[in-house]
Amino acid sequence: MDKHQRLVIVISILASFVAFLDGSVVNVALPAISRELGGGLVIQQWVSDAYLITLGTLILAAGSLSDIFGRKKILTFGLYGFLITSLLCAIAPSGEFLIISRALQGISGALLVPSSLALIISVFSGPAQSKAIGTWTAWTGIAFIIGPLIGGLMVDLLSWRLVFAINVIPIIIALVLMRSLKLTDEVTTRKKVDVLGIILGAIGLGGIVYALIEQSKYGWGSPLIYGTSIIGIVALATFIWHENQIKHPMLPLELFQVRNFSVGNISTFFVYAALALQGFVLVIFLQQTAGYPATLAGLASIPLTIIMFFLSSRFGALSGKYGPRLFMGLGPIICGAGVLLLLRVNVPANYWTELLPGIIIFGLGLSVTVAPLTSAILGSIKPSQAGIGSAINNAVARIAGLLSVAVIGVFIGTQMSLTGFHQGLVICAVLLIAGGIISAIGIENSLVKNQKN
Repeated sequence: MDKHQRLVIVISILASFVAFLDGSVVNVALPAISRELGGGLVIQQWVSDAYLITLGTLILAAGSLSDIFGRKKILTFGLYGFLITSLLCAIAPSGEFLIISRALQGISGALLVPSSLALIISVFSGPAQSKAIGTWTAWTGIAFIIGPLIGGLMVDLLSWRLVFAINVIPIIIALVLMRSLKLTDEVTTRKKVDVLGIILGAIGLGGIVYALIEQSKYGWGSPLIYGTSIIGIVALATFIWHENQIKHPMLPLELFQVRNFSVGNISTFFVYAALALQGFVLVIFLQQTAGYPATLAGLASIPLTIIMFFLSSRFGALSGKYGPRLFMGLGPIICGAGVLLLLRVNVPANYWTELLPGIIIFGLGLSVTVAPLTSAILGSIKPSQAGIGSAINNAVARIAGLLSVAVIGVFIGTQMSLTGFHQGLVICAVLLIAGGIISAIGIENSLVKNQKN
């Protein structure tokens, strides 16, 4: 890599790092947040999902904006917005204020991920692109996994509020580096922003997630619950119809005619639903049921961080050389095996004999999976579509995560018991193995489009 390419990689990693970090660092702080602000499991779910709802809904619009107005400009707006909303979360005086701030934070996060990944696509090509994506994946994956450790240290030693304030440093560094980035944005012809699509997507996701989370309080027979469910389903159906009718959709459905893009996103849904659910149930179980302090609950995932750091870029490079099919098929199944090993966990939970073996295998499978998955999806479309392609893939991942976290209350009720933890793990394993089977059957090792062009 030359100096310019290294700068792009660093900026892309920093920008995505804070967005991914905030998706996981909060989990370990949820018990402390509910102790101070009240609300039990319901507020814990909402603090997690308020961020994911706006992130998942608006990331598609952000991908379009990235292609229309330029990756660098949208990325800069996202960094400033994330800085402000992170500080709002840190000073939240109530649960309601925190949930609203988290939703606003998700809007800023939506601007970061597709633009940062699109920057990489714009300056790398061929096998170098796969390796660069692998490097990006390794570091952003570390953000997702190291989050519980950072959050645990903040909660135990200082305050849960610093979980949000830690975003300030990497954001400032990224903004300073952006000044040195000499990049002429390639923008498409100006198009109208799909406002109606954004509204329909938000209503659809919001209605369904609200019903899944609040059903434990009101019951499925409540008009409020089944009413919001129906509104959500109708809004999502209307969203799909609307996207198929307009000239410049937020979600260009023709991309799904590309086999690796469509199959890869289906696999993404299953894999990332499992990842979000595993992270959510593990840190809450370890603290509320197994009696671990927040720091130790966060330390439980450190082996994942180490494995991802050393192996993700390697598997990204191998995927670029040999094709993604084997890695995308085998990796999630290895992850599923690691999750099933965690079923040996009891109370009290012995970390070395009951948790560590499953976590190591899970980390190995994750390293095999993530970079090839991203490379296969984005390598199957044209570079000019990188912004919206990245946005779609990240939207699928975040929506999968928010739905899996929302639905877990249906299975475990309002408290995380040992039985509920085991039920959550079984669901995770099923989702991961399904994702691997889908990839093994559907992914092709054909030359990527952007290499041909």
